[in-house]
Amino acid sequence: MQTSAGAPAMPLIRLHANDNVLIARAPLALGQEITSLGLRVRAQVPAGHKIAARRIAAGETVKKYDTVIGAATRDIEAGEHVHTHNIAIVEFDRDPAFGQDVRPVDYVPEADRATFMGIVRPDGRVATRNFIGLISSVNCSATVIKHIAAHFTPERLAPYPNVDGVVAFAQTSGCGMSSPSEHFDVLRRTIAGYARHPNLAAVLIVGLGCERNQVDDLVASQGLAVSERLRTYVMQDTGGTRATIAEGIRAIESMLPAANDIQRVPVPASHLKIGLECGGSDGFSGISANPALGAAMDILVRHGGTAILSETPEIHGVEYMLTRRAVSPAVGQKLLDRLAWWKSYTRGHNGQFNGVVGPGNQAGGLANIFEKSLGSAMKGGTTPLQAVYEYAEPIDTAGFVFMDSPGYDPVASTGQIASGANLICFTTGRGSMFGSKPAPTIKLASNTPMYTRLEEDMDINCGLVLDGELDVVQMGERIFGQILRHASGDKTKSELLGLGDHEFVPWHIGIVS
Repeated sequence: MQTSAGAPAMPLIRLHANDNVLIARAPLALGQEITSLGLRVRAQVPAGHKIAARRIAAGETVKKYDTVIGAATRDIEAGEHVHTHNIAIVEFDRDPAFGQDVRPVDYVPEADRATFMGIVRPDGRVATRNFIGLISSVNCSATVIKHIAAHFTPERLAPYPNVDGVVAFAQTSGCGMSSPSEHFDVLRRTIAGYARHPNLAAVLIVGLGCERNQVDDLVASQGLAVSERLRTYVMQDTGGTRATIAEGIRAIESMLPAANDIQRVPVPASHLKIGLECGGSDGFSGISANPALGAAMDILVRHGGTAILSETPEIHGVEYMLTRRAVSPAVGQKLLDRLAWWKSYTRGHNGQFNGVVGPGNQAGGLANIFEKSLGSAMKGGTTPLQAVYEYAEPIDTAGFVFMDSPGYDPVASTGQIASGANLICFTTGRGSMFGSKPAPTIKLASNTPMYTRLEEDMDINCGLVLDGELDVVQMGERIFGQILRHASGDKTKSELLGLGDHEFVPWHIGIVS
């Protein structure tokens, strides 16, 4: 990218010398002359979209960041708009080259590592928030846990200022599903991940009684243990809906004093596990927000923390960039195996890896999944890929890791939190309105106009990179500093708006019977 901090902004962005497309920093008019590049714009081009830097012949590959994002379906003249109407996704050879790009991490000495004000649990794990959670084992108990949580209004919680809230994690499965099955295992693993999450001071699991996902079996199979911190109810044994709501309210009331008895203390940033998400991406996401978040994750890893990249369909086409950073062939192969699973899975459901991105992505300038993936993968930074996990598996390796998930943001974030993420960093170019509990979401805007328009929802304006006010490294440092503040208890915009009560969405795999 040509512009550095403080330099005047050029109307077009060249990301790599070998690219044959340029990115419009602002809307371009038909016939507009770009004299510095010797180009005349041949169409009205929205901000974030691409134009041809030179003539591109039919069949020639189109490159962005010196990476293939498709091929021209016809001759494209210099200055033409390059988008879905004249490029198509093409498969190309991608050598995984396991470990080829691994570079040792320059770890910060432990004595010099950054700190935040965290909540240390009795077992030594560190929380960034302090909720009490209610989890339904099945859809049939979802209404009950919602009513229990609704009882605990801000007024009723006022005597417990250290408790961030009582939140209901309702879900729509738990029965009408095969057991044993992958879907069944994933659901139980996800519920267990929330039940043991450090950001939950106490947990109440509520079931119906006749569902496939039996509460007692759930607890035993996942190595959970009923205690003062974790209690269970079964509606058919408790006396039905109203009786269970009353019992649940009494249980939470008895849990509140202990949950409130905490204090924040300085802890190393190595206790941070950050889920990385992007949604509503645009043509600027891969230029500003995603690489800047990647720079922040490089800092986090140097301080001993963990960065969790996910959304497996959205690394399709650039997976080799990750396998080349894998610490071993086994780690790299596991990533390829997950992609192979996805190809088989989507075919089995009358779907495919067809490369089509959502309408918002297209409107923002992204032509296909290869182009979106190119930006998406940048969130993980540049450090070695230490491990690959399946959905909602407990993450027990520090550094940069990958967790398999769909690209659908609520499902991906739910899996990351179940795996242990205690913060989510979410980049967006179009303006996703997303929040999560019990781990809060920090939202990063890719461009200043969107940030200004939606400032009530956005935490960080990465458009400063495009504006020439900060470079990517400086933006990464700013992001890291804000992560520490939010980890210490500063509310994110999504928290202030009350988001996160409806974003618990475990991954449904397979049929509903």
